[in-house]
Amino acid sequence: MNPTLSIQPVQSGADPAPDFGLIIIGDEILSGKRVDKHLPKVIELLKARGLPLAWAEYVGDDPARITAVLRRAFVSGDVVFSTGGIGATPDDHTRQCAARALGVELALHTQAKALIEQRMQDMALEQGKTYDPSQADNLHRLNMGVFPQGAQIIPNPYNKIPGFSCGMVHFVPGFPVMAWPMIEWVLDTHYPALFAKDGWLERSVIVFGAMEATLTPLMETIERDFAGIKVFSLPSVDHPEYGRHIELGVKGAPDAVATAFAALLEGLAPFKVKLGPELVRS
Repeated sequence: MNPTLSIQPVQSGADPAPDFGLIIIGDEILSGKRVDKHLPKVIELLKARGLPLAWAEYVGDDPARITAVLRRAFVSGDVVFSTGGIGATPDDHTRQCAARALGVELALHTQAKALIEQRMQDMALEQGKTYDPSQADNLHRLNMGVFPQGAQIIPNPYNKIPGFSCGMVHFVPGFPVMAWPMIEWVLDTHYPALFAKDGWLERSVIVFGAMEATLTPLMETIERDFAGIKVFSLPSVDHPEYGRHIELGVKGAPDAVATAFAALLEGLAPFKVKLGPELVRS
């Protein structure tokens, strides 16, 4: 008997919260035929819920590579969104690769079948035709509901053709008009316990006349002394307003950021560097 996959509820307590990752699948992205819009949008959707994106990966329509990427995702313990390749054309391999990565069989999902049939009936009605479930095109469309055994569906408000979840890896179409509301549904349905109630804040300062190597010990000290705070350093050599500079800052929960940023400014004083504007992002 094949294992049943489920989305595990997030538990409060000592267990660390999972990271969020994104997989973007499709030759059209890597060839430049289409410009990826998923990465900035997923960052936006997560940020609105006080969550950061930990990693993202692009992969073309090569089954072996897709399988390898998904195999890593399944064992990562992360919440992962995968966009693209879940259709039923010859260049769509994601459903098959997900099953292969999990070591389970593919099967027509009962609920997905019903939704796809409803969509086909709607299409026939719109075109003034009689719906024939035995028609070759309609039988082929059912392949879009063939998922790894044990998968759960993700509702598609655009055209009813669902995506699917295998554990904490969630598969949506490549079309933004479908993918983005489906990703929001997954977040709001399965992961509200992870939302950062106090939000996420960045505070930084523009530093002139310093080298990153010189400031590294201070950065390491701030991260060591302030749990949950991340320090970042963004050097620039040709900024149109500030010219050569380093944007040095901290990010994390707002209360912790305030204290850590004050310590960062205090730590910069002995370096005798010129400081520019302070920046705040939430």
